[in-house]
Amino acid sequence: MNQLRFDVLILGGGAAGLMAAMEAGRRGRRVAVIERAERPGKKILISGGGRCNFTNLHTQPANFLSANPHFAKSALARYTPADFIRLVERHHIAYHEKTLGQLFCDGSAQQIVDLLMRECVDAGVRVLLSTAVTDVRRDDSSGAFSLTAGNSVFIAPALIVATGGLSIPKMGATGFGYDTARRFSIPIEPCHPALVPLTLSGAEHEQFARLTGISAAVSVSCGKQTFREKILFTHRGLSGPAILQISSYWNKPGVLLIDWAPGQQMLAPLRAPNAPRDPAAFKAALRSHLPARLADLLSEVSAPASWTNHALDRLEHTLHSFAFTPSGTEGYDKAEVTAGGVSTSALSAQTMECRGLPGLYFIGEVVDVTGHLGGFNFQWAWASGAAAGRAV
Repeated sequence: MNQLRFDVLILGGGAAGLMAAMEAGRRGRRVAVIERAERPGKKILISGGGRCNFTNLHTQPANFLSANPHFAKSALARYTPADFIRLVERHHIAYHEKTLGQLFCDGSAQQIVDLLMRECVDAGVRVLLSTAVTDVRRDDSSGAFSLTAGNSVFIAPALIVATGGLSIPKMGATGFGYDTARRFSIPIEPCHPALVPLTLSGAEHEQFARLTGISAAVSVSCGKQTFREKILFTHRGLSGPAILQISSYWNKPGVLLIDWAPGQQMLAPLRAPNAPRDPAAFKAALRSHLPARLADLLSEVSAPASWTNHALDRLEHTLHSFAFTPSGTEGYDKAEVTAGGVSTSALSAQTMECRGLPGLYFIGEVVDVTGHLGGFNFQWAWASGAAAGRAV
């Protein structure tokens, strides 16, 4: 077997892995990134509709889910959106803010991959593509890690696992990072698809599938969490930014509550002096706030038995807390990220190094830190990657 020795080995050539590599390389470390795909940053390339929503100006710890909601604070504070923006500007990449602090390339997501690769080259990092690792070991006497790939064995005192999650398997996602954690008895929080469309079944599906392609600006709640963005009806159920956001908090058989017109009194026209109170007036009132087809369907499924003031009060309340009971999600195939993962209880919040196992680090999506929609998961990749790259 051909033995290759480095200071740092990084499993995974995505956002977090390349960031960790360039940071470690800048510090004079001999770094090898080992990527099983034929090209780096494949998930970066499809993000943001091909323009890469590379960060969010409003990044806060509250934008992340984790069994330990405080874990991400340290890394996020030490590598901020402003830090990555400076890197983007240094590479003369034009960008724009779309909505809600979301930053996208004016051109292509390829620009972000090129930026990372140029930084790695400048830092002397070796990036090995189409290289599938089949075995990961640690020498108990020396503490060094060895990775077997084909006829080669890569050896280093530090191993950074940046293999991503289970989402979008067609892009090459696997559970290898979790398998590696289990090999070293590192706990894993239960994984599930996040930022994913939800499905409906039975009568709900029958009724609302008729609205496929219709979207509306709403407020969606699950428990104490609420998002005010757009919902999109699909032939399978519910999607759009509001649903993708809330999906990270939803667990079967939980209920979603939708406010069809946040902050507005939808039935005010029916309360005016001498105003008609009947199905036609109800439908007209809804149409003044919602797309016609959605308004018409809601007028069918919500019509009260009477039109008294009390009935209108209850109807107004229903329209601001309309209940859906999703039957499930569209799974990892359609999920943008994986929630859960390597338990933060096993990691240092400052360095991402495993407690009690020196030299082993986990970063990015494989860790139990999941961002909201809108560039937050990339910011976690940059921040956690920088934390590990600066520590090895």
